[in-house]
Amino acid sequence: MTWCTRRALVRTAALLPLAAAADCSTGRADRYFPQHGTAAHRTVAYDLRLSYDPDSGRLDGRARIDAVAGPALDRVELDLARLSVHAAEVDGRAARTRQRQGKLFLEAPRRIAAGAPFTLDVRYRGRPGPLRSPFGSIGWDRTGDRYDGTLVASQPLGAPSWFPCNDRPDDKAAYTFRITVPRGHQALANGTLHERSQDGRTEVWTYHHPGPMSSYLAALYTGRFQHEHLPSVTTVGGRPVSLHNAFPPRLAEAARYDLGRQPEMLRHFTELFGPYPFESYGAVVVDADLAEPVENQTLSVFGRNHIDGKRGWETLVAHEMAHQWYGNSVGLSDWRHIWLNEGFATYAEWLWSEHLGEDDADTIARRERLSMGRRDQDLCLAEPGPRHIFDNRVYVRGACTLHALRLAMGDDRFFPMLRAWHETHRGRTSDTEAFITHADRHTAQAVRPLLQSWLYDKALPELPTGSGLRRV
Repeated sequence: MTWCTRRALVRTAALLPLAAAADCSTGRADRYFPQHGTAAHRTVAYDLRLSYDPDSGRLDGRARIDAVAGPALDRVELDLARLSVHAAEVDGRAARTRQRQGKLFLEAPRRIAAGAPFTLDVRYRGRPGPLRSPFGSIGWDRTGDRYDGTLVASQPLGAPSWFPCNDRPDDKAAYTFRITVPRGHQALANGTLHERSQDGRTEVWTYHHPGPMSSYLAALYTGRFQHEHLPSVTTVGGRPVSLHNAFPPRLAEAARYDLGRQPEMLRHFTELFGPYPFESYGAVVVDADLAEPVENQTLSVFGRNHIDGKRGWETLVAHEMAHQWYGNSVGLSDWRHIWLNEGFATYAEWLWSEHLGEDDADTIARRERLSMGRRDQDLCLAEPGPRHIFDNRVYVRGACTLHALRLAMGDDRFFPMLRAWHETHRGRTSDTEAFITHADRHTAQAVRPLLQSWLYDKALPELPTGSGLRRV
């Protein structure tokens, strides 16, 4: 979920080169953000060693990147913005570098053969900050009244604000983070804390996440937090999952209550979606107001404005957790397919409401369908266009699409289909056509025409009259 609000349509003028939206009928496959990322190599692992000084706002970084070439390479292309590289190596040999318009190019001292593994070592520094994008400022930012904390909100284009990467959603890798901060500050990142050590006036926090993870889901938060370690949750068919939350000390009581049903939520979503895909989960509350929570792999982030001590934002707690299955584990081949992230997570909000005995998904879907029906229908869900990937209709129409499919299939087929979708594509990426084919295989009657009308027609279909639904 992007940092900018999803409750309003995105109408910001483009500040980056964007591919034109394809007509739904053409099947064109241009990437939405062609200036980000490259298909010339595939990343295997990132090892990020970062030292941050909150007083000056300076970041010193070293990125070791293991990758595999596609075609033979004479130079390697990465994404990096606002930060300056002062040394680099390719396979242990010094490499010349060039930076231009958010790109970092490393000249390979020797040609890298097609299909060959290689290692990059990039040393860089500077004062990171938010990047301009068609969706507002994204990426690295400072938090707290004294600006002594940090957050990153990288979806969809903000990861290059703090580390060199192949910034495309279908490039997934393992991550290790070694973060040095002043004593008295903490650092949080994706995965599991492996080591915490002190060295004079600094502390080093080391996290590892085997992933695989897209660059836009990588997270780093620093500041002064109170930590809560919950008992591990053992879910049906899965391994124990450790739960860890962190929040500003003054919000501790309210945050514990607002996040308190995470274990129940994790167990319930495991029953609906299949085994939890990662080794840990948690939430960070940062000392800043955020328009929306931020979707990060294993580590969702909420603003202080999302904590009210009344569980007033619990639907968003459900939304971000559901992304661990749909959006993080099952990722996107390109941003045009974002309904597979946001429609699924929004539908999880409705399923959580059902579980709590509040409005059921059918009531919510019909109410939202009626609301959408009052507006002009000019959005193609499967091809929203790069400026509209966070349009509220992508979220709500995406969830209604899933509910229409549930009505057509019945619960006895729908939920096994969802679990199989995750199991089949776990740790990989997929797209809209693959989901249509997958759903069609899991029902006795063809659902492709129904899905095509919801996904490719701009006119809003009616919800079917279904049977075989139960509260879940």
